[in-house]
Formats: sequence, structure tokens, C-alpha cells
Amino acid sequence: PSNILLLLLLLFSPHVGQEPVYTAQQSPVMSSSVALTASSAAPVVTDSYLSRCPSGALCSRLPADCIICAFHHNCSYGRPANFTCRAKAGVHCVSEQSRPQQNFTLTLDCRFCWQLDPSQYRCSNSTGCMTVSCPRRLYNASCEALEHVHCLGKRVFQKRLFCNWTGGYKWSRALALSIALGGFGADRFYLGQWREGLGKLFSFGGLGIWTLIDVLLIGVGYVGPADGSLYI
Repeated sequence: PSNILLLLLLLFSPHVGQEPVYTAQQSPVMSSSVALTASSAAPVVTDSYLSRCPSGALCSRLPADCIICAFHHNCSYGRPANFTCRAKAGVHCVSEQSRPQQNFTLTLDCRFCWQLDPSQYRCSNSTGCMTVSCPRRLYNASCEALEHVHCLGKRVFQKRLFCNWTGGYKWSRALALSIALGGFGADRFYLGQWREGLGKLFSFGGLGIWTLIDVLLIGVGYVGPADGSLYI
């Protein structure tokens, strides 16, 4: 009877024939010293400014692209002011005593980049405007301060400049052609003014009157290249 009772208990037990259920446990996060070192390492510098930054140079002589400065605008225009700067990541510079330095003081004149002297910035040139016009025409130019020039504000700025491009025409050659061969329209042909050149050719320089007038107009610079550029 004991064996029969044991068999019945096994058959009608709710856990018989079922696989044991295991609770999935999340594995603990390991914080090894190697993992911390890798995550806290300095990022690799891949910026192109490193190619323009000399290694071991004086910090105060570095180009503007190589340093970061805390510029303030409460200085007096045109007067020297001191600003706190530091070298960018990957840039190694030294102090006046040839010691490695990261933070330094930079002294420069208080002025915005768009207030610089024209020799201290470069601008885009426009060949789509007329240089020979009255009044002279202006165009919107995109300008950027030179690499070694430090200034306040944005280094790239907009300015309104006079059209001053040239197509390679020489004033001396145009005047010489007007004097020597102006009766055949050589001066007008040289300047790219084909219709006027043909008119002078078939009228023999307007019987000499047109030739004389063109000599005066080219001599004073009133008549210029047909593309609207300046003489060289």
C-alpha cells in the first residue's frame, strides 16, 4: 500500500513533467581599471588646423586657428588689451622662457575683424560687376582675416567693396594702339569693343575725328575694356 500511495502522489503532483523555471538575472557591470582608462583617454585630434600650427613655437606667436581666447568687448577701441588664451588640443607651444605652456596672455589691439586694415584680410573678388562706371559700383565680398592676425568677433565677415578686378588689358598698349593704329580701330578691337572697331575701320577713324577723340578718352581712362575690368 505504501508503494501505491507513493505512485499516486507522483502522478498527481503539479510539478511532475514540467521543466524547472529559471529566472534570468542581469549580469553585473564590471568597471575594470582598463575600461576606465580607455573611456577617459583624450580624444584623437584629427582637425586640419594641426598642419598650420608649428610645434614648439611661442604661444603668443601662434596663428589664430591654433588658439582659443576669451575675448571681451569692454576694451577701448584701438588700444592694447590683454586676453586669456590657451592652445588647442594637440598644439604644443612654449613660453618666453622656452617652457611648455598651455594657458597664456595675449596682447592685441582692441578692434573687430571687420575693422582691420585692408592688408590684414583677404576678400573674394567679383568679376560680375563693372569697374568702369560712374559712380563706381560696389559688390558684397566675403572676407577673412589672415592666419597670423588676431581680432575680435568672427574672422569671416562681409564687406561692401568697389569693383576692382582686371581682365589683363594694359592701358599703355591701348593708348599706343590708339595713337598708331586708331584710324583702323585697333584700339577698340584690343579692348574687345568689336562694333566700335568696325565702325572706325570702315569710316577711316571717323575721318580722323573719332581717332583723336579716342586718344583723349583712352588717355584719361574714360574708355576701358569691354568686360568692365580695370587696366593693369
